[in-house]
Amino acid sequence: MINVGEELVGSYFQYIRGCEFVQKNLPTVDAQGEIDVVGINLKEKKLYIAEVAIHLSTGLQYTYNKRPNNIQKLTEKFSRDIEYAKKYFAGYDRHFMLWSPIVKGGGKRALQYDQLDHLKQLNSNIRSKYKVEIEFVVNERFLSCLNEMRTFVKSKSGELKCPVMRLLQIEDWLTKHVGKDSTLNRQSPGIASLLDAVCTTAKLNSVQIAEVIGAIAKLHAKSNRSVD
Repeated sequence: MINVGEELVGSYFQYIRGCEFVQKNLPTVDAQGEIDVVGINLKEKKLYIAEVAIHLSTGLQYTYNKRPNNIQKLTEKFSRDIEYAKKYFAGYDRHFMLWSPIVKGGGKRALQYDQLDHLKQLNSNIRSKYKVEIEFVVNERFLSCLNEMRTFVKSKSGELKCPVMRLLQIEDWLTKHVGKDSTLNRQSPGIASLLDAVCTTAKLNSVQIAEVIGAIAKLHAKSNRSVD
């Protein structure tokens, strides 16, 4: 079964960050566990390691015994990730990222439920232990990265093989197609189909097409006056 969140991050590493190698669910051989997504840009010698948490209605919420457990859970995960990267990718520029679309503040609730504060504490733990900063791709930044991917697919006419990128490509082409069809349909009832048939059959250029549109519009207006 495809994990959409991991596919999305893997696609971002491949198409936006230029990673030639992307691996999902990579086992950390020296400790029990796995890394959600690893991307390697061989040309620039950059390593991207991401943990992905797609929790929507609750926001970022790991629990243990029905209590919030974000800090401990993520500190353990990133500690394994960093130890793995230090051992096997010593010569790389290493980036450690947490991807989570919805991370909530505490509001009026107790601090233990403040997910944004959990990230601050997580970063503090990792910084003090490894002198590493976690990159948080959450909330607005998550959306910004998604929009980067949408911008990328606009420039590609060929089929993109990655399922997430292909979906964004379909969305882009469909949006343009429906928008174009709606514009034609607003000109007047029946004009869109007539215009398409005439222009296709006659192989008209852009100037001639504009003349056809003007002529049809005049006939339509005259017809309306006659009915009145």
